[in-house]
Amino acid sequence: MSTLTAPAQPTRPASYARPAGAGFFAHTGYLTLRHLRAAVRIPAFLVMNVVQPLIWLLLFGQLFQSVVEIPGFAGGSSYLEFLTPGIVMMMALFGSAWAGTSYIEDMDRGVMDRLLTSPTNRGALMTATLVYQAILTVVQTLIVLGVAWLCGARFDGGLGGILIMMLAAMLLTASFSALSNAAALLARNQTVLIGLSQLITIPLMFLSSALMDTSLSADWVADAAAWNPFEWAVVAGREALQANPDWASVWSNLGMLAAFTVVLTWIATRAFRAYQRSA
Repeated sequence: MSTLTAPAQPTRPASYARPAGAGFFAHTGYLTLRHLRAAVRIPAFLVMNVVQPLIWLLLFGQLFQSVVEIPGFAGGSSYLEFLTPGIVMMMALFGSAWAGTSYIEDMDRGVMDRLLTSPTNRGALMTATLVYQAILTVVQTLIVLGVAWLCGARFDGGLGGILIMMLAAMLLTASFSALSNAAALLARNQTVLIGLSQLITIPLMFLSSALMDTSLSADWVADAAAWNPFEWAVVAGREALQANPDWASVWSNLGMLAAFTVVLTWIATRAFRAYQRSA
C-alpha cells in the first residue's frame, strides 16, 4: 500500500525575506494614520490648539509692542518678531503635554490590551504618538508663521532659519510627548495627567524668554532659564531666524534639547515596559 504524502510547501526565496525593520515602520505608519483620523473626526481640539496661541500672538504682540523701547531689551526692534518663536514653542509644549491622553483613552476602552495581544510592534506604539505630535507641530507652526507674516513680522533667517526652528519645535514636542506618555502609562488616570501637565508647562513657559527678554527679569529667572529645556528650544528657534545667527548658540541648544529628548524617550520606554508587565 502506498503512503500518501503531503505536497512540499513552496519556500520563499531569500530575496523575498522581510526586512528587519519593515514591521516597525509599517506599524508606525498605520498607528500614526489612526491618530490623524481621530484628530480629523474631532477638529475642534485641533482648532483650539491653534486658536489659543494665535490669540497670545495677536494680543501680546499688540499689548507689549513698546517693550522693545525699554533700555537693555536685546530682542530686536520688533516685539512681534521676538514673540513669534516663543509662541511656536508654547504651542509645541502645550500640545505635547497632552499626548498621553490618547494612551489613557486606549487603556480605558481596552484598545491598549488588544494592541498588546496583537502582533503590533511595541516600538511603533510609542513612536507613532511622537510622529503624530510632530506632524501637528509642523502644521501649527506654519499657521502661526503665516499669521505673524500677515501682521508684519519678517524673519531674515529665511527658509533655513524656519526649518531649524521647526526642528527645535519637533524636538521639544518629542521630549514632552514622551514625558506625557510615561506619566499616562504610570498614573493611568486622566485627572493626574492634567494636573502634571499644568504643573510643568506653566512654570516652564514663564521661566523662559518666550514672552520677555530674560535680561529684563530678575537674575534668578535668567539662571533658571539656562536649565530650562523649553528655553533651549525658544533660543535656538529665535536665533536661527536672525540675519546673522549665533550658530554656536543654535547648535548647543539643539544638542542639549536632543539629549533631553533621548533621556525622556528612554524613560517613556521603561514606563511602557512596566505597563506591559502589569497589564
